[in-house]
Amino acid sequence: MWRKEQKQLSLADGMVARRKGQNEQLDRIGELLHWGRIEQKLSAVYAAGEGRPAYRPLVMFKALLLQQWYSLSDPELEEALADRLSFRRFVGLALEEQVPDHSTLSRYRKQLVAGGLSAWLFDEVNRQLDQRGLMIKRGTLIDASLVEAAVARPPVEQESARDPDAEWTNRKGNGPRFGYKAHVGVDLGSGLIRKAVLTSARVNDSTMGDALVSGDEAAVFADKAYDSAARRAMLARRGIADGIMRRARWGTARNPDPALVARNRALAGMRFAVERTFAAMKQWYGFRRVRYRGLARNQLQLQIMCIAINLRRALMLGAA
Repeated sequence: MWRKEQKQLSLADGMVARRKGQNEQLDRIGELLHWGRIEQKLSAVYAAGEGRPAYRPLVMFKALLLQQWYSLSDPELEEALADRLSFRRFVGLALEEQVPDHSTLSRYRKQLVAGGLSAWLFDEVNRQLDQRGLMIKRGTLIDASLVEAAVARPPVEQESARDPDAEWTNRKGNGPRFGYKAHVGVDLGSGLIRKAVLTSARVNDSTMGDALVSGDEAAVFADKAYDSAARRAMLARRGIADGIMRRARWGTARNPDPALVARNRALAGMRFAVERTFAAMKQWYGFRRVRYRGLARNQLQLQIMCIAINLRRALMLGAA
């Protein structure tokens, strides 16, 4: 059973909560999507545990979006939901309703992981943004970035007993790194994230390259790490222009082909835009290190963060 049937905020709630200038951005984001389809899917896998009745799943999902936008821990999110009227209005909690506590938020996150819902939620939000005409599809920029584990580093090349999914990798110029790797495909022009996959840090960038191609873009742009004959052939079969920078042929590193150098230089200026996505993740969303232990929980974090980024980006694109 849900905690309560979906209810409208009272007139008093609305008058107090909608004072001019009080986080109007959340109101605009709330109008971006048709939330009913999302709530229906969430409800299908949501099961309340024993004890006090459960909260509506859409309330909980929207709370996780707030957590990403405002870089809140579970206890901080609980406190903010109790104190901030704009937060209550966004998630759909009336003034007299109790807010979910931090342990309830944590359990809900585990339920999303168990239900395998993160990829569906990400795809559904992108589908709705695409219906609004926000996905330009002129090209996809693909790249990857290392993210530190949430646990202390074990000795180099050894496994962590606290997080066996995190792994070591050698990063050129910066020594070994321990943790995970975020792989993304970003829509050229709009800046919306179309694909997002988390792996251990040991996984090579190129390994995930094909998974970041949506299939309906006009071109794919990437650095030399993604260059391979097989990928070039795949793009050709699918009618997608190849904007992947080329590796110098063996034995020509000191005297590279001038045409290849010019091509790479031109493509570098285009594909560099994907770095702004990683900069936003790390600077504004705290994604220099993951929040949790284990690949599945951190994959959920990455995809909910990408949903949060895309919704804010959609406002900038004039969607609401």
